Amino acid sequence: MFCVPFFHYLSDMKNIAIIGSGTMGNGIAHTFAQYGFQVNLIDISLDALGKALNTIEKNLDRQVAKGILTEQEKAGTLNNITTKTDLQEGVAQADLIVEAATENLELKLKIFKDLDLFAKPEAILASNTSSISITQIAAATNRGANVIGMHFMNPVPVMKLVEVIRGYATSNETTNAIMELAKQLQKVPVEVNDYPGFVANRILMPMINESIYTLYEGVAGVEEIDTVMKLGMAHPMGPLQLADFIGLDVCLAILNVLHSGFGNPKYAPCPLLVNMVMAGKKGVKSGEGFYDYSRGVKEAMVAEKFG
Repeated sequence: MFCVPFFHYLSDMKNIAIIGSGTMGNGIAHTFAQYGFQVNLIDISLDALGKALNTIEKNLDRQVAKGILTEQEKAGTLNNITTKTDLQEGVAQADLIVEAATENLELKLKIFKDLDLFAKPEAILASNTSSISITQIAAATNRGANVIGMHFMNPVPVMKLVEVIRGYATSNETTNAIMELAKQLQKVPVEVNDYPGFVANRILMPMINESIYTLYEGVAGVEEIDTVMKLGMAHPMGPLQLADFIGLDVCLAILNVLHSGFGNPKYAPCPLLVNMVMAGKKGVKSGEGFYDYSRGVKEAMVAEKFG
């Protein structure tokens, strides 16, 4: 298998390409740019890229208001980001490419096949996937040793954790480089091996799924379930609100990966979750999930909606 070892010195890594300008992609771009990296933010849609830049600017304004950044640092961060709609042009000079596209296996495999053709031989190819096998993604390339998972948490500029996922072929050099790079971003990297859901979602998604079953079976309402977990287990956000925040479609996709990967019925998604996603109720992004966000505030949906 062809592979070029990654940079011996992290100081060689200056150019970062981010594929996908949605919630995770723009957060990852924001974070790298804030710490002085030159970032190409890539998407097929100019409209999506414009929205991403607006989101990044608003999030930077919050950091300025909180005294985390100065106006000069905000301007510098924005100047470090360039938007691109051409994948080949966007990744040609990148030292690290982070794919943050939709959680869809076929799409990710297509992207990584293209990256293998367009990226420099020594570039690291990382995926922000929250559950899909890094080994399977790497098999779409001829540089498996340089492919790794770099799973950021949402919101990326705030959350400290980065799951660093080693695929079967991922080299020690690639893993060490990404662990050190995450520290440069003031993150806390945790190295994990490549099994469905990794650590975060293997534990989180069954909890969310059980919360949905608790609602589905009429044990308690939305606010009651979330209140028990917030006050009883010291969770900052209840599991149903968290599911809305993540996206119910994303939760369903991850549970399907867990169910398929392990063949264990305990990971089977609750029928209520399946029905809500089919009906287009995806949480915050669609304006309605377990809560209603249509009036600009979070309001619990009535129990009859889930009967």
